[in-house]
Amino acid sequence: MAPRYTLGEVLQDVWWVGLVAFAVSLTVTPIVRFAAYRAGIVDRPDDLLKPHGRPVAYLGGLAMCLGLLAGLGGYVAVMPGLASHWEGLREGISRGSVVVLLANPLWNVLAVALACMAITLVGLLDDIRELRPMKKVLGQLLAAAILLGGGIGHRMAMVLLIPLHLNLPAWIVVPLSAAMCAIVVVATCNAANLLDGMDGLCGGVTGIIALGFLALAVFLAVWGHYPDTGNLRIGLCLAMAGAVLGFLPYNVPPASIFMGDAGSMLLGLFVATMMALFCREGNVRWFIAACGVFALPILDTALAVVRRIRSGRSIFAGDRSHLYDQLMDRGMGVKQVVGLFYLLAFMASVIGVVTAVFIRARYAVAMYAVLLAVIWTIFYAKGMISPAPRR
Repeated sequence: MAPRYTLGEVLQDVWWVGLVAFAVSLTVTPIVRFAAYRAGIVDRPDDLLKPHGRPVAYLGGLAMCLGLLAGLGGYVAVMPGLASHWEGLREGISRGSVVVLLANPLWNVLAVALACMAITLVGLLDDIRELRPMKKVLGQLLAAAILLGGGIGHRMAMVLLIPLHLNLPAWIVVPLSAAMCAIVVVATCNAANLLDGMDGLCGGVTGIIALGFLALAVFLAVWGHYPDTGNLRIGLCLAMAGAVLGFLPYNVPPASIFMGDAGSMLLGLFVATMMALFCREGNVRWFIAACGVFALPILDTALAVVRRIRSGRSIFAGDRSHLYDQLMDRGMGVKQVVGLFYLLAFMASVIGVVTAVFIRARYAVAMYAVLLAVIWTIFYAKGMISPAPRR
């Protein structure tokens, strides 16, 4: 069976979305950095969790959010069938038809944009006022609710129900999907947040993950799978990748600006949104692939949670024993650790995409289980799961 479209046909109308997001993020980042220093919105070093030598500006997450929104705006401008989508949106609102709205691409993009703004605002409040963990979780649940209201994630549970041959009514599927969407949003936001502990680490890794998602989305589009949602996946990946790459030059070691919780939770929300979009048609293969692409942050988060539970601490309690911290304790420098994480993120993305394309879901799950067992054994043998020392 031959591909339905060529790579050029798939990207010819949207490739420049990434350039728009990149240009806006690259331009806005030094502006918000200047504003952060003038307003005193900086991350000050301490003796444990913040070992950088001088105060560093926050608000990098705001710059990435603006770049992402600009990219989404560019995507809307070239969206196929834009006039009919506007008409459908107007009709759905006037009739109060939830079904029509949930299926409307403009409504979907609006929900993604609003959710990104909401999670960025929550992160900014935490950067400035240091919110309690439960308040941040409530903000993440708000973002999940916005996605669900915008038709993103309201069918996520189908990827679990279809393989089990369960044909449940909508009044059961929707609540299950809402719970799954909320769990994924909270998990990915906090996974990205935990990864943001070193200059250039979270942004670079998530940028590579965005490119991995883009490769998967382009493959589906080239082969003609799910044309109704394929363009949205590609547009969102391009916008996020461009926004991250525009911010990264200011964040690589030694960073002159941090993304803060506003940026890390925005990146986590992007990952959750892409997972929800890959679940939209109910094919578990693409959800497994998305998890494989995001495997490195998942692994680091699992390591942190297990270590904190073993030490009797709250899973929300910060420490300096993340995977990247332990690598530094073993003699690696910051740039070496960041480079290694980039390589691991690239390998995970390649494995996730290739596995989804060439291996059936059941065998992919078995392969990932074996890899996880091997990796976890190595961590245990190296003492990386041991509780962090109290300081």
